[in-house]
Amino acid sequence: MIEVRPKAALAHADHGWLNARHHFSFADHQDPNRLGWGALRVWNDDEIAPQSGFPPHPHRDMEIITYVREGAITHQDSLGNMGRTAAGDVQVMSAGTGIRHAEYNLETAPTRLFQIWILPNELGGAPKWGAKPFPKGDRAGRFVTLASGYVEDADALPIRAQARVLGATVRAGTSLDYAPQPGRHLYLVPAKGSVEINGQRADEGDGVAVTGEAHIVITALNDAEVVLVDAA
Repeated sequence: MIEVRPKAALAHADHGWLNARHHFSFADHQDPNRLGWGALRVWNDDEIAPQSGFPPHPHRDMEIITYVREGAITHQDSLGNMGRTAAGDVQVMSAGTGIRHAEYNLETAPTRLFQIWILPNELGGAPKWGAKPFPKGDRAGRFVTLASGYVEDADALPIRAQARVLGATVRAGTSLDYAPQPGRHLYLVPAKGSVEINGQRADEGDGVAVTGEAHIVITALNDAEVVLVDAA
């Protein structure tokens, strides 16, 4: 089963400083048909105005992955961590027993990012934060694992979930394959460009929910960048 969810049909919230689209139920937007996809609970497509952002607020028992598409995000948290994550790079926060954090766009232009929440394997655990650069050139024509709950993915940022977050860049007219294990829930969003997934078109910002497929072929209709979550 492959279901394309057009960006224009997603829930939209414009707060002035934040322009967001929600792939699943989030905050004031509640859709009983889109409460998540397997362990994936939130995928927000956020645009944050310059010199603004999310003030300090708490989380617990959630794996929160931020994929920066344009600009940069500056992180601060109650553990004393501070860091700036730029376009193409990733930060991960395991909220565990509880953490407060703030995320600011301190740049002179808007920052665009995907905010992805995944349920952890178990509740609790010490909170932690980490960030890492992932050069887009290393992802040319192949998926690179950006965040993972599996020990074999040693180069990825660790999360406490039976899930992987992967990224790839695909040149126009070329394809790449992905073969999930049985029973997995895949969710793919083009961060740039347009692709076909087993013949179904998805444009920038569209969501593609996949389950029950033994293998998918992603073909770029123009130069494209894709982000994929593979979750239990």
